[in-house]
Amino acid sequence: MAVNGNPTVRRRRLGAELRRLRLAGGLTSTQVAERLVMSQPKISHLENGRRAIKPRDVRDLCSLYGVIDQQVIDSLMRMAGESDRQGWWVAFGEVPYAVYIGLETAAASILTYEPLVIPGLLQTPAYAAAVIAEPQATPDEIATRLEVRLRRQHRFHHPARPLRLRVVLDESALRRVVGSPAIMREQLEHLNYLTAQPYITVQVLPHCVGAHPGVSGQFSLLDFADAPGAGTVYLERFTSDLYLEKRSDVERYSVIYEHLQAQALNPDSTRRFITRAAETHTR
Repeated sequence: MAVNGNPTVRRRRLGAELRRLRLAGGLTSTQVAERLVMSQPKISHLENGRRAIKPRDVRDLCSLYGVIDQQVIDSLMRMAGESDRQGWWVAFGEVPYAVYIGLETAAASILTYEPLVIPGLLQTPAYAAAVIAEPQATPDEIATRLEVRLRRQHRFHHPARPLRLRVVLDESALRRVVGSPAIMREQLEHLNYLTAQPYITVQVLPHCVGAHPGVSGQFSLLDFADAPGAGTVYLERFTSDLYLEKRSDVERYSVIYEHLQAQALNPDSTRRFITRAAETHTR
């Protein structure tokens, strides 16, 4: 099986495979915990990719699930042995959205709908600092989060696998003044510059389209080169983000994104729209 080198993705793929094997064996997570003298939450965390798993635990689980193919066992144990490696973001300490950053770092392409602000991957430093400056965040926390956000943008310049990003952006994100009018003008001019890059596509969804499938909020669809069709839907929330990986969920959000894309302005019209919006912030 293909294995992405990113530790976050590796854990989640390993956890998903272990969950599949457990279900194929007709066992509940509680039954597995009882037989292996583990806690049920530990089994759930392992299957959700929230914690690293030791190779010997993988071996015990495979034995319990009746896996006899040694190549499969060796592959899973190898993934487990590599799953505690740390991504570049760990050096910055505890940062929000660490799981998402890991997935984003490994993704080959991302489709995102954003109704309120410019997506982090497209933000200027001044705009990003204004967005990050939450009331409870300390100056050091803001500085660290800003550095991490700007570091994430390096994916566009990866020599071997640059990120392919497609964005549908609600008009509200262009009109809302974040930081100051000057910061907004700089941000929108930067956004227009980015739309000329070969791996970035931006489409604006004007207010005039009325109600649309994205009114429920932001979402992103991440696709991985080593597992086509096995994407992840990311839903950003205030306290606990959601990651949906069931094929039916991924397909549903893919259809929603297609509808949003069809209702949005095409890329050329979007650039003209953004230019006019930038001019309003000057006035």
